[in-house]
Amino acid sequence: MLRMEIALFLVLAFIAVFYYSAGRRHTPLHRTFSLLLAVLLVHLVLDGATVYTVNHLETVPLLLNHILHRLFIGTLVLAVFLFYQYIAILVEEETGKPRRLDMAARILLGVSELGILVLPIHFAITGQGNYSDGIQVSVCYLSIAIYLVFCVILLAGSWSALDRKKKIAISAALAIHLSVSLLQAFHPTWLISGMGLTLMTLSFYLTLENPEILRGELVEQKMSMLYLKSQVNPHFLYNTLDTIRIQAQLNDDKPVADLLMRLVDFFRLSVKVDRQMVALDDELELLEAYMELMCYRYPQLTCTYDIDPDLGGVLVPNFILQPIVENSLLHGLKNKGYRGEVRISAFRTKSAVQGDCLEIRVMDTGSGFTEGKKEQVEELLQHYDKKAPKLEGNSIGILNVQKRIKLLCGRGYGLWYTENPSGGLTAHMLLPMGDENMAVRNGESEGENVI
Repeated sequence: MLRMEIALFLVLAFIAVFYYSAGRRHTPLHRTFSLLLAVLLVHLVLDGATVYTVNHLETVPLLLNHILHRLFIGTLVLAVFLFYQYIAILVEEETGKPRRLDMAARILLGVSELGILVLPIHFAITGQGNYSDGIQVSVCYLSIAIYLVFCVILLAGSWSALDRKKKIAISAALAIHLSVSLLQAFHPTWLISGMGLTLMTLSFYLTLENPEILRGELVEQKMSMLYLKSQVNPHFLYNTLDTIRIQAQLNDDKPVADLLMRLVDFFRLSVKVDRQMVALDDELELLEAYMELMCYRYPQLTCTYDIDPDLGGVLVPNFILQPIVENSLLHGLKNKGYRGEVRISAFRTKSAVQGDCLEIRVMDTGSGFTEGKKEQVEELLQHYDKKAPKLEGNSIGILNVQKRIKLLCGRGYGLWYTENPSGGLTAHMLLPMGDENMAVRNGESEGENVI
């Protein structure tokens, strides 16, 4: 049996060397997996030690045997708790739902570890081999069973929203753990708990945490973001140039030069494809150039700003405001003859899941959702990752903005819409305040320049 523990340790150590040395995104999910790897390495060492000591009760001091077994069982429960945490964070990132069972899981961990520390240990001696049993081991198995129930509860209400690859990884991990636990229960002398935990770790590593897979996804994301940024609706350029042409024909005066200057400013700012993240002030400068042009073209259209001055330096994904405002004009205020107001606000807020965040709102006094449109937009934004980038159509702006926010900032952030009581719509964008949750910023994840 000791040979199996040594082999499992070497396999996990090999994975840990590659995982810790690879550039990876420091998200809660990956930090949890890093901690899980460390705990499992310690657990496998204790597993091998206890396999030896439990089968040499006549020569190993009883106190040493007790200490090693308490540490072994304690790290086993801790590892299963971390598996639950990993699945809970993964489900939260996919669905946006807060982890409501976390407090219960932590209390269970504390109670279990305390019981493992103080409850008496008993060793069963059989012809096939020795093993520990009694109330202490029962506490361990009960805790593991409860964590598995917690995982099932988490998955029950979120299964349809999970990505197929994540479903496969979670299903494989839980099936492995359940099978090994049942085998261990029916054959306690087999002592195979370490094998079950190692196979669970491999299922997550091979499908979700492999650095080579993540690197390939990152390259794909960079190319996708560059592609999405290039999708500027050409009708705006044609219509604005036509407005300038008509104005030039009617009167040769300064407003024409001013309009042309703002148009130049707009396109100068909008083609900064070398930077994925820009300061909020820079993003607002681009938007102001766009809105000055639109307000000149439609004199009964107004735009107001309510921006917290302390947030001007916060980094936001490049080119996310103008498409949303353009969407408000074309699908809200156009039906009212471009008579109305667009209000842009930015302020600090606190998310139950993400903590301190930046929220940007684009409110319009337009016609709001047509019949059935609300459900269509909500479905588009919720399942953005299953939609191909669009070159044309009514939803090009909001889909591409949602994709870029999710890719750059993480799944916990994004775009959604609400209806205003007085009419019109408000677009909400939740963004991170700092560096911690940025999936990709200036190439930090890969130590290279961003495309």
